[in-house]
Amino acid sequence: MSPVDFLHDLVNPDLSFLPKALVIAVVAAIVCGVVGTYVVLRGMAFIGDAVAHAVFPGLAVAFVVSGNLVLGGTVAGVVTAILVAVFAQNRRLKEDSVIGVFFVSAFALGIVVISRAPGYAGSLQQFLFGSITGIPDRDVYVVVLTGLGVILAVLLLHKEFVAVTLDREMARATGLRTFWLDIALYVLVTLAVVISVQTIGNILVLALLVTPAATARLLTDRLGVMMVLAPALGGLSALIGLYLSWSWDLPVGGTIVLVLTAAFLVAWVFAPRHGLIAARLSAT
Repeated sequence: MSPVDFLHDLVNPDLSFLPKALVIAVVAAIVCGVVGTYVVLRGMAFIGDAVAHAVFPGLAVAFVVSGNLVLGGTVAGVVTAILVAVFAQNRRLKEDSVIGVFFVSAFALGIVVISRAPGYAGSLQQFLFGSITGIPDRDVYVVVLTGLGVILAVLLLHKEFVAVTLDREMARATGLRTFWLDIALYVLVTLAVVISVQTIGNILVLALLVTPAATARLLTDRLGVMMVLAPALGGLSALIGLYLSWSWDLPVGGTIVLVLTAAFLVAWVFAPRHGLIAARLSAT
């Protein structure tokens, strides 16, 4: 399928789900790119994966009772994140151990809840791997408004997030409430994950958080440029991934992730300062 044919399908009223899927995929990728910058810089990839598991019971409950997926996922993610933050105060256990207990338990709870819904297998597959069909109009508005809210929160808390990211102890010494900033970042990661689930799925959503930001990290040393480049890469990859998946009848979530990975590999090899070729040339 040519790009022109894809554009025709986007405006075809019989394929109304396609432009909605494109909007959700691009918005989710942009939001994940912005939030993912902090995830990559702070080495929080494991937490991002854990949050993706934590929102699952909330999504499952909302699905079973025909409620709002964003609200259900957010409540579950925030409650679990607070539990982790509280239990991690016990220095006998490291934070990653507490995360391993609570977030996997949350995911297991989600599977139990969703198993009670009619059409259990199909519902579970939709949550785990994403689906571009049957997206209601209200979900588009919820995703867009939630995405704007996340970006606004990042703009308001950017200086504090950067301070905690670069030197946590210094940030605490200057009076910043690092505990509450951690909670705020967990909430933003949770929201980014929730709005991404419908197109890319619960299992693959970590790629939207990490891969664009990791690619941008290879391409620039400046945080400001990285925060613009990461969502741009994510949004473009979502567009290309949706086009390829629609053209060749491929799973949309997996295709988007493969496009993201391809961009990362290109940057890994050809990045002007930190790529493999540049490193080899500087060593000679």
